[in-house]
Amino acid sequence: QVQLVESGGGMMQAGGSLRLSCAASGRTFSNYAMGWFRQAPGKEREFVAATSRSGVTTTYADSVKGRFTISRDNAKSTVNLEMNSLKPEDTAVYYCAAASSRGVVTGTAQYGYWGQGTQVTVSS
Repeated sequence: QVQLVESGGGMMQAGGSLRLSCAASGRTFSNYAMGWFRQAPGKEREFVAATSRSGVTTTYADSVKGRFTISRDNAKSTVNLEMNSLKPEDTAVYYCAAASSRGVVTGTAQYGYWGQGTQVTVSS
């Protein structure tokens, strides 16, 4: 089992920045690809960003490319999402997830472990 706990959500005006963190415990963190997803009210959960086990390879949804940065620290068992130039459409509950896969993983079905989520609200 892998336990994931997100933190760092909150309210921000458009154009601002937030940094989300996800702390993992339970298994060897470096054995898991990690990802961030989000879910807005009335919408399906969608992929945001992902990183490989080593952190060398990353990928982003087109909607956040150039504004968000995913990073991980395997020594601290954490994965972060730096969010800049926030837009009202970024408003959602953000989830951290872990997948026992090689490479980067973008599909929700490929992730076996999920955090409880943290709310991000961006006002115009």
